[in-house]
Amino acid sequence: MAGIRWDHNSFYHRFLLRQLPEPCARVLDVGCGAGAFAVELARHAEQVDAIDRSPAMIDVAKQAVPGNVTCILGDVLAQPLPPRGYDAIVSISTLHHLPLDEALPVLAEALRPGGVLAVVALPRADLVRELPVELVAAIGHRVLAITFAVLRKFGRGDWYAIAPSHDDMPVVLDPPLTTRQVRQQAVALLPGARVRRRVYWRYSLVWRKPAD
Repeated sequence: MAGIRWDHNSFYHRFLLRQLPEPCARVLDVGCGAGAFAVELARHAEQVDAIDRSPAMIDVAKQAVPGNVTCILGDVLAQPLPPRGYDAIVSISTLHHLPLDEALPVLAEALRPGGVLAVVALPRADLVRELPVELVAAIGHRVLAITFAVLRKFGRGDWYAIAPSHDDMPVVLDPPLTTRQVRQQAVALLPGARVRRRVYWRYSLVWRKPAD
């Protein structure tokens, strides 16, 4: 299996970057891990706050990020966040670790009016409704694994290679909510939120906070 592994999280970096508003002064990266996405965010925002509750991940992130990124050790549900302080809040593979009904209001309060919440996280399997997507994912995953391996072999970038810090990250093998359940809760808490199942075992949630 190791030969067909590639990083699904980094595959969705570009999707999240496209959701950032312009201009984008301050961004919060929730569950920053080793800081790989915070490094990319730093090229698009004046200031990035990167938070994670793992001391090991924060230590690694501090070594990787540029000067306009502040690494914060803490739980986003317990850490005081500046009200209306962020132009965007983003997160990769973290929201399924948190109680959705608690996390979404906290993140919404921290967004400025007109700010964007953009999340990619893991859904619980829902084969009855999503079997076609699962089949496409299983086939596409292997095809892309071969493609990325060839590109890496010929020195054309890292192409979603698994980072050494990947195995130190917490893993949820059975996320609590299906994409449909996430959509139901998110729309009730954040009217206008868009939740979509993504191919490679992720869902996306995007919401723009209404302007005053």
